[in-house]
Amino acid sequence: MSTIPNAYCEIIDPLIQIARGFVEAGESLASVAFVGNLSSGQNLAVPIDTSTPETKNRSAALIRQIADEYEADFVFTMMEAWTLPPRLAPRFQDIIDRYGSIGASPHRVDSVAFTLETHHGIWLAQRELKPKGHSKRRKTFELSYSA
Repeated sequence: MSTIPNAYCEIIDPLIQIARGFVEAGESLASVAFVGNLSSGQNLAVPIDTSTPETKNRSAALIRQIADEYEADFVFTMMEAWTLPPRLAPRFQDIIDRYGSIGASPHRVDSVAFTLETHHGIWLAQRELKPKGHSKRRKTFELSYSA
């Protein structure tokens, strides 16, 4: 596995820390894409609407349009997600068939997902959202990688 180039880490690390601050304060993490150009220093946050397949497609089209206009070097996305524990991942389709979605299943794991797309490659990370202390509302996540 290759490491994320340092130029991108300098941009995404503060964004990840802001996201962690939101979930630790008990807020939901809005789905967002950051589209940026390293040379110009331009960086634009683009909300992602995941409510329906149509709105997802419109959000993706908008992100592509902005990436073209900015001559983007990267797109970095962050969003809350439901995942399965690794031991149940092979049963993904059975769980969908039985419950209709991962989110409706009793096996779901609240997570945060990150994707960094660059000219150098794509990096993905997913971390479980865990309670912060004894709070039922406030959560946190751990994220470590080698830069």
